[in-house]
Amino acid sequence: MMSRSYTNLLDLAAGNFAALGGGGSSRSGMRRMQRVMTVPGTLSELDDEEPANSVSSDVPSSLTSDRIIIVANQLPVRARRRPDGRGWSFAWDEDSLLLQLKDGLPDDMEVLYIGSLKVDVDPTEQDDVAQTLLERFKCVPAFLSPDLHEKYYQGFCKQHLWPLFHYMLPFSANHGGRFDRSLWESYVLANKQFFQKVVEVINPEDDYVWIHDYHLMALPTFLRRRFNRLRIGFFLHSPFPSSEIYRTLPVREEILKALLNCDLIGFHTFDYARHFLSCCSRMLGIEYQSKRGYIGLDYFGRTVGIKIMPVGIHMGQVQSVLRLPDREWRVAELRQQFEGKTVLLGVDDMDIFKGINLKLLAFEQMLKMHPKWLGRAVLVQIANPARGRGRDLEEVQAEIRDSCKRINEEFGQDGYNPVVFIDRDVSSVERIAFYTVAECVVVTAVRDGMNLTPYEYIVCRQGIPGQSGSETEVDGPRRSMLVVSEFIGCSPSLSGAIRINPWNIESTAEAMNEAISLSDGEKQLRHEKHYRYVSTHDVAYWARSYHQDLERSCKDHFRRTCWGIGLGFGFRVVALDPNFRKLNVDSIVAAYEASKNRAILLDYDGTLVPQSTINKQPSATVIRIINELCADKKNAVFLVSGRGRNSLEKWFAPCPQLGIAAEHGYFMRWDRDASWETSMQNCDFGWMQMAEPVMKLYTESTDGSTIEMKESALVWHHQDADPGFGSAQAKEMLDHLESVLANEPVSVKSGQFIVEVKPQGVSKGLVAERILTTMKEQGRQADFVLCIGDDRSDEDMFENLADLVKRGLVSFNTSLFGCTVGQKPSKAKYYLDDTNDVLSMLNALADASEEFDSDDDLGLSLDKASVS
Repeated sequence: MMSRSYTNLLDLAAGNFAALGGGGSSRSGMRRMQRVMTVPGTLSELDDEEPANSVSSDVPSSLTSDRIIIVANQLPVRARRRPDGRGWSFAWDEDSLLLQLKDGLPDDMEVLYIGSLKVDVDPTEQDDVAQTLLERFKCVPAFLSPDLHEKYYQGFCKQHLWPLFHYMLPFSANHGGRFDRSLWESYVLANKQFFQKVVEVINPEDDYVWIHDYHLMALPTFLRRRFNRLRIGFFLHSPFPSSEIYRTLPVREEILKALLNCDLIGFHTFDYARHFLSCCSRMLGIEYQSKRGYIGLDYFGRTVGIKIMPVGIHMGQVQSVLRLPDREWRVAELRQQFEGKTVLLGVDDMDIFKGINLKLLAFEQMLKMHPKWLGRAVLVQIANPARGRGRDLEEVQAEIRDSCKRINEEFGQDGYNPVVFIDRDVSSVERIAFYTVAECVVVTAVRDGMNLTPYEYIVCRQGIPGQSGSETEVDGPRRSMLVVSEFIGCSPSLSGAIRINPWNIESTAEAMNEAISLSDGEKQLRHEKHYRYVSTHDVAYWARSYHQDLERSCKDHFRRTCWGIGLGFGFRVVALDPNFRKLNVDSIVAAYEASKNRAILLDYDGTLVPQSTINKQPSATVIRIINELCADKKNAVFLVSGRGRNSLEKWFAPCPQLGIAAEHGYFMRWDRDASWETSMQNCDFGWMQMAEPVMKLYTESTDGSTIEMKESALVWHHQDADPGFGSAQAKEMLDHLESVLANEPVSVKSGQFIVEVKPQGVSKGLVAERILTTMKEQGRQADFVLCIGDDRSDEDMFENLADLVKRGLVSFNTSLFGCTVGQKPSKAKYYLDDTNDVLSMLNALADASEEFDSDDDLGLSLDKASVS
């Protein structure tokens, strides 16, 4: 029976999908993904090796240039059955963005497409069709079964993702529908089939993969799991909703983590990118950084780039339609039909988010408020056939028909219908003709990813110099006006348009009136401004800019050590310094046994006890291991923690020989019987009376925040506060405290969910330096140093290790082991996975101490015997 957890992506995609027609193997026969790569190492070191699960490309690629594989739900190819019923005929879909973007890619770059066809192909014909498409079009079709395609596309994509990304919540079963887990299964299975097609042709060392839109958001995880050095880009062509909307999706984290397996994620507008970044912050705890104009997310050592660039139109294609002979007579016909009329135009897909009825209501209101337009203004609304279906769409269609009928009955006259509603397929040339005669284009979509209608309209109104037709059209000044919804992706780039809130019928009506009432000179200026932008920011510019950023985002791929870890959608690649490796227990035990004076410095939280545990007291195992290490006279063992000295003193009372450095080293003692020392004498803590009121002020206004009072420091925690507000308050507090404490001997620092104020000159790095200096002064210069920690404060210790030999604090042949807990970017050279690994390693050192001591005692006994 299918597991209901769905956190393991492999189980989900390779399980028994009999209900979906997948006919997978039994669960007991499933092959599970490994948790960690079997061949770790620098990527360049793996170039000459072919992993056991690698797949060679079936398609030869150029040896002198890169290749890009564009993966989308549909191929940019039109397919139709031949009239005789024997076979298929294929042609490029000139309207497809995927085909148009080739103009922005390098001339010598090979482009390969992977996607599905819009038609069903019989299984007996699929091999022949695939071979034809590959040879003639460099397209690799993914054939989904009709049942799977229905559940994947019409089910999950159109019933769940598309409405949610357009801000529609499923409040009831009748409006939006409840989340259906089986549709999610189909979505993942379909994404896996696209992945399999990529595997058939990929050359992972040389190829780029560019994934398009929300249909394939699970694909990056499949690709990254198989090829951890692959260069992957993703562009979302729909809106990305605010975190308040997105967080309602039951598989929200799975999709976010899948997208973060890309190297570059693209959005049309900053709003969409901002919403995505907010979701990453609130749901995954990942903050973005902006550096030299580029936005990036640090995800386990990899920087995931964020690209903000609205797509443009294909200028050549629109201009080629403008040159068609059909256009001339169509334009003439329309001018005759609307002679003496001012034409407002709407061109929209028939769906629930295009706001067509809001546009009709606003036009009706304009006729009421400004009766001068009666008999003079006409709204032509072209509604492209619906691609979706459902009760909501049927209700919208009925409402639109009723509005058209009502407006024409109320305001119509002989020979004049204020609304011309065209509810059919309109050819490109006919649409261009309408653009040419329209005085204003109105877009009232309540939510739309981009919407290129205004761009096409501007180019059509510009026309082509030298084109036959009306002299005023060719040689006179060009004019155009736009009324656009502020909720569509192209709105920010059209600064000369009149932006409206489509829900406000009255203001939209006034905007329509203003647009067609402006002087010709004003219309001309706005048109020229828009045309300059649209003509220079076309689809080729967009593709070129995206590809350049993708190259930049991937430039370090072959210079880093990468590990694949995690299961299912939790899978991610950790990118680390080439010299960073897991600490080998046998190696450190050998160095330990060969040394004579050892310094062992241990962090506490996250190192000896897990960060997630509620009970922070040390276990009996921790006490035993520490006592065994301390019993070896060659060892100086120190606990170096940010915790207060009272709790550490109480918890480690059973360890008489253990040294403790509390509060990052402000308080320090060498063993249980020694008195506490401070790192600085006569320290004035008067600054606390200045800092505490500031922290209390922010605590009162930031729900979920707390103040931790230490003897030497104050720490403000905001981990339980709202992520966005807590982060903003922390930045504000940091500036406030730095201003208030500018003349005080303290340092103010921010960390992960904290702002800390502590005396200057207090750090774990200085603790390590003090311990090693004291050992040297006592004639016990260390030849073995082990530092283990898990957080940012421990990086000071790791950073100082490299300079110890140069500064003469340790001997030149000293074994230095800086070890962080968890695979993450660090200044340490080694890592251990978790606290269990730490305790196992320390236990091995303790065992070595016991063995060495017993051997030493045996040798001493033999010496005494020989003397006797």
